[in-house]
Amino acid sequence: MAIGGLISNRNFGSFIDSGKVCQTNHAVVHRKGERLYNQGKTFYQNLCTPRGSVSRNSYSPYLHAISSDANILKPTGRVHDEGDLYLIMSLQSGIRSHSIITKQRSTGRCKSYLSSNHSFRSCIQSRKLDKLDNRQYQKYEHVKVNRTRAYYKSEDNDITKPEVDSLSSIEGSSEAVLADGNVLKLSSWWEQFPKRWVIVLLCFTAFLLCNMDRVNMSIAILPMSQEFNWDSATVGLIQSSFFWGYLLTQILGGIWADKIGGKRVLGFGVVWWSVATILTPIAAKISLPFLLIMRAFMGIGEGVAMPAMNNILSKWIPVSERSRALSLVYSGMYLGSVTGLAFSPILIQKFKWPSVFYSFGSLGSIWFALWLKKAYSSPKEDPELSTEEKELIMGGNISKEPVTVIPWKLILSKPPVWALIICHFCHNWGTFILLTWMPTYYNQVLKFNLTESGLFCVLPWLTMAVFANIGGWIADTLVSRGLSVTTVRKIMQSIGFLGPAFFLSQLSRVKTPAMAVLCMACSQGSDAFSQSGLYSNHQDIGPRYSGVLLGLSNTAGVLAGVFGTAATGYILQRGSWDDVFKVAVALYLVGTLIWNLFSTGEKILD
Repeated sequence: MAIGGLISNRNFGSFIDSGKVCQTNHAVVHRKGERLYNQGKTFYQNLCTPRGSVSRNSYSPYLHAISSDANILKPTGRVHDEGDLYLIMSLQSGIRSHSIITKQRSTGRCKSYLSSNHSFRSCIQSRKLDKLDNRQYQKYEHVKVNRTRAYYKSEDNDITKPEVDSLSSIEGSSEAVLADGNVLKLSSWWEQFPKRWVIVLLCFTAFLLCNMDRVNMSIAILPMSQEFNWDSATVGLIQSSFFWGYLLTQILGGIWADKIGGKRVLGFGVVWWSVATILTPIAAKISLPFLLIMRAFMGIGEGVAMPAMNNILSKWIPVSERSRALSLVYSGMYLGSVTGLAFSPILIQKFKWPSVFYSFGSLGSIWFALWLKKAYSSPKEDPELSTEEKELIMGGNISKEPVTVIPWKLILSKPPVWALIICHFCHNWGTFILLTWMPTYYNQVLKFNLTESGLFCVLPWLTMAVFANIGGWIADTLVSRGLSVTTVRKIMQSIGFLGPAFFLSQLSRVKTPAMAVLCMACSQGSDAFSQSGLYSNHQDIGPRYSGVLLGLSNTAGVLAGVFGTAATGYILQRGSWDDVFKVAVALYLVGTLIWNLFSTGEKILD
């Protein structure tokens, strides 16, 4: 089996024999200027050509090198045939002489060429040793090594992979370039970090900013309503205007992402909603209609985020890591809510309410700069992605062309698609009710004051962030151990439905506020397992149409939030909180039944 490659380093030493390749990062420097003689065979070989070349007969143990300019590399040395083999190379610069001793690291029959280059690449030529005469054996007094490269090619079957040892160099870095043109760089930890997880972290940050910009209005609306004399109806209208745009772009964002790629769509979304966030104080000071339009514009930007993210992760993340990746990204939403709720009051108190919108919105520009530099819609578009990681992501599958036409009839004819849509509605009904009405429940039922209610509102978001990642780790572990994706998705979503149903049903039986808060936190914690259930399933059943699928199901989820929030107020006028929780529990049970009957983890759309 033949293996080719290039080892490059500013300080490099290697021994290449007809049967052995030797390299190490151990070096011994000698301050002597005399020649070093071979115990058995002495050789000094230098070929003075205008371009500079290095050659070696493929069956000879001798080695020679020539510089392309005034900088000349002169190898002299001796070979010890006592187990470990060494090559001593004398590198002279001015009056100083250095010898580099390298130690054997790997074996194999090799062809090797060694060259030194100052300003351009050396021309590598193969010449036979017998053409050299003794007049070419000279000693050069001025030697300067700027960069040394060794090309090697193994012909033995016992070597299956070239091993590269990095030699420490203060000036430069090490790299290995394979013969087929692929480059392996030994560089900083950031560059060695898996590229697919760089994409995941950038998506996580985008969703962190998404919810920071969304929840800041819930805090800023209090001083804004005092300044502009808004009544409760106006406040409710302003809060709901966000969903006008958010509903509008769920499906459109999915179609757009599947056709032109998730990078462009998510980048557009972040820039759009960041600009809308910054312009919110200006719009509020102009007039109420301008503020409503600006909040709807913000919803348009955030509406494309989830479909675009789902599209890009469907291409970057293999199924064995899918749950962890999605859970981490969605936990960014939860932590964004925590961050927004925590910092908004501080900024308002010190710099007044416009500062919240200016500061939060400006963060989007930093994210967008990183996104443009690091992100790509798919692995095949990334020129810096290593071959190994690309093979891991692609899994040997042939990458299909971008979507041009959405097969709506085919998509809507599949029962697992309808299972996604219905279960997303059932899931979000309970989730939006708890997140919207929780401060009121704490105040009216548990008798907490507004400050305590605000503090305890943060707890469910933190719980969801933690348990979402725990659930993702569990799901991927089960898949890696051989459990089918369908079974894993059903298990995780069943926990996401039955857990909240159980804990909400216990609220009417608890006697203390502390136990009620614990039940609410556990309800939201188990709810977060849905990230490894239905939220991961879009990529399972139709990776090419994952953006459209999430747009469809999330539209149903947003409608559940709108209708569920309004229905809760209607129920409380005629009933009690127990009635509110009973409706949510009933929908959780319906969702569990439909999910286990009709969902699948297999690809049904291609």
